[in-house]
Amino acid sequence: MTPAEAAATAESARPAAEPGSVAPAPGATPPRRPLVARAAAELIGTALLVAVVVGSGIQATELTKDVGLQLLANSTATVFGLGILILLLGPVSGAHFNPVVTLAEWWTARRGGAGVTLREVAVYVPAQIVGAIAGAILADAMFGRPLVEWSTHDRSAGHLLLGEVVATAGLILLIFGLARADRLQYAPVAVASYIGAAYWFTSSTSFANPAVTIGRAFTDTFAGIAPGSLLGFIGMQIIGGVVGLALVALIFMPPRPAE
Repeated sequence: MTPAEAAATAESARPAAEPGSVAPAPGATPPRRPLVARAAAELIGTALLVAVVVGSGIQATELTKDVGLQLLANSTATVFGLGILILLLGPVSGAHFNPVVTLAEWWTARRGGAGVTLREVAVYVPAQIVGAIAGAILADAMFGRPLVEWSTHDRSAGHLLLGEVVATAGLILLIFGLARADRLQYAPVAVASYIGAAYWFTSSTSFANPAVTIGRAFTDTFAGIAPGSLLGFIGMQIIGGVVGLALVALIFMPPRPAE
């Protein structure tokens, strides 16, 4: 994988940190670097996130047959990898790495707050998808596997789809809730920690990211997902994003003026 995602919280998204300070969270609005630089950051960041997810899954299955240990290794690598990628690339693009986070930020921006424009969404999302596919291919190449091998790991069961709604809703609630609470400086640790936890408490092991989901279909490994399961997972992730935005709007209502 690394993941993002991401209310009527636009007005609470804070400007990105200055150079030398803590990187902004996914969903925060960084200084406006050239769009080509931001697109490259999203592509490379998503590619490296998927390389971490897939590569650590391959390594884990080669080292042990214990599925619990495999998941532990996979989730631990993802936590560290995602946190580092947010710190590194957050000041460039906002470190979305996730179409749901990008779309959530666009939605908040169109309601009057800061965020990406529709033109930027049209650049970010394809970059994330291409990056995710490239990351899966890179991981397979590093371990001497076929570069493209469609996954046979079916994930179409209803309880797994519910897990994706919960995982994505929680991610969006976390990202945009941190913005509302003026706690974005904690996002690299918070987002990575949430994804690590969601590996274990959700039935789907928390993909929570349409781009990463597509990329993981290109590898028939521990982290893969069968192409036939893509539509259901992505649909549930979008629903989870809507639920997450609604929860932020409900929980982080602006205070009422004193009577």
